[in-house]
This record gives sequence, structure tokens and C-alpha cells, in this order.
Amino acid sequence: MIRHACICILALATTRLDAAEAAPTVFAPGVISGPQHDSAPAFTPDGRTVLFSRSADGKHSTILVSHLDNGHWSPPVTAPFSGQWSDMEASMSPDGRFLVFISNRPKTPGGKPLDGFFMGRSFPEGGGNLWMVRREGNGWAAPVRLPDILNRSDSTFAPSVTADGTLYFMHPGDDLKHFRLFRSAYVNGTYQEPQPLPFSDGTVTDVDPAVAPDESFVVFGSGRVPARQIDLFIAFRDGGQWGTPIHLGNVVNSAGSDAEARLSPDHRTLYFASDRLTDAPSGSTRADWDDGKYNIWQVSLQPWLDAHAKAAHP
Repeated sequence: MIRHACICILALATTRLDAAEAAPTVFAPGVISGPQHDSAPAFTPDGRTVLFSRSADGKHSTILVSHLDNGHWSPPVTAPFSGQWSDMEASMSPDGRFLVFISNRPKTPGGKPLDGFFMGRSFPEGGGNLWMVRREGNGWAAPVRLPDILNRSDSTFAPSVTADGTLYFMHPGDDLKHFRLFRSAYVNGTYQEPQPLPFSDGTVTDVDPAVAPDESFVVFGSGRVPARQIDLFIAFRDGGQWGTPIHLGNVVNSAGSDAEARLSPDHRTLYFASDRLTDAPSGSTRADWDDGKYNIWQVSLQPWLDAHAKAAHP
């Protein structure tokens, strides 16, 4: 009863969040958020370097890197480990020592790019596996494909790394029509059998988990009620148990697609991809990046974190 009451209080508090506090803004418009599809930023722990995905056609994707210098993000360049294959969705380890990303590159040298099968249909060369690349001095080592226990599906996407190396990710459920969210614990240097998150049962599509390093909460995209397409939700973990996902509302979420959740290094800002347009004045000329393709948006998570803290400790 106490836990149920806390959940109800949290849900009520969330519905009363100040819309002005939760209004998203575009991240680095014209530089990182450009006229192509841009998504999935992964920041180094100091917040001064970001790697993100860019795709011209929504299919072939490249991981780009940009640096913060005197308050401005530098023109993005292709990451040294990307460019040949379709690479996307980099996720930085909280300590910055490695990142995990998705690639359709062959599993073995000389092989073919991975095909994907999800949402009930095939995607030639549109598959993905989890790969890891470690920091090496000021650069990166050669990418290494992660073990088969993580890559059982060639439609595995959207990694997120916790402080102890545990991985969250998504791949299709048993019906191959809906994505589910999975967790693989990292124990004594070995990834364990992936387990679906308890609130992701495969009856609706859940995508793109962005988990806090201590696994205290996760933000993800979902087609569940009341989403209009794919909307953003947050779920909290207390005492090792996940609570009911909470819709982030129709200020953060748009009528279009809002997905590819990612967290800032301090885990207090949410970054996500959205195909929304800005509220440009009538008759004005839109910037070339404001074209209805994915841009990266940012919004503070503090109102939801504060509401949860107050509900848990009234």
C-alpha cells in the first residue's frame, strides 16, 4: 500500500510539472543539429566532447565527433572508427574508458553487412550488432564485436552502459513486430544472460533505453498509451524493483516521433531525437536544419527527479 501510494503521488506530481521548466530546446542548432538526421549524443565525462549519429537518408549512418571550445561546438568530423559501415548510437561508459555502438559491419572480416528484421519486415543491410571501442591515449583502439550472448539478434540496437559495465539495449521480441528492452549484467568480467525489463513485455514497442549509471532510473521511447507515435517515458528503480513508466507529457513529447534518449554526464539533462519543427513565426524563413528530420533536443530531467525524491521521502 505504501509503495502504491508513492507511485500515485509521483504520478500526480508529474502531471503538475511547470511546462516552462520542461520545455525542450534544440542542441547546437546548425552545427550538431543540422539538415540531416542527427541523434544519439554520447558525451565524455567532462562534457567537452560529443559523439553522435548522422544519416542523410535515414538508413546509412555515421558516428561523428565534435569538441566544445570557448562555448562553441566545433564542426563535426567522422569518428576514426566509423565511416565505412553504417554505425550509430554510441554510448559512452560513465568513466569514459570505452564506448559501445551499433554497426551493421560484418561479424567477421570479408563477410557481408548485417541485414535486419524488425517491425515485421526485412531491412537489407539495416541490421545491427553491439561493438565496443576502447579509449587509447588521445584516440580509439580497433572496435571489437561483443559476445554472441548480447548479439543473438542481428537487429540489436540502442546500448546504454552503467557504472559497473552492465548493458541495456533493445532487439525485437518473440513476435518480431515489437522491440523490447533488455538488461545484461556484467559480473566478474562476463556478460550474463540478457533479461527483458519487467515493464517491457513485448506487447508494444519500447526503444532506446538511457539508464542512469547507478540504474536508479531509465528514460526510453515507447508506443504505449498515451503515446501518439513514439513518446518518451521515465521509470524509476527502488529497492531493486522497477516502477510503472511515467509519460513525460506533451511538452517534452511532440505529435511526431521522440526517441533516442540519452543522458548528460551529470544525468540531469535528457537529450533526445525529434522530428518536430520549431515554432517559427508565420511567414518567416526556417533555418536549413529546421526541416522535419531528426534533430537533437535537450530538456532538464530535474522536475521528474525531484518529484520522485519527494514521493519516495515525503
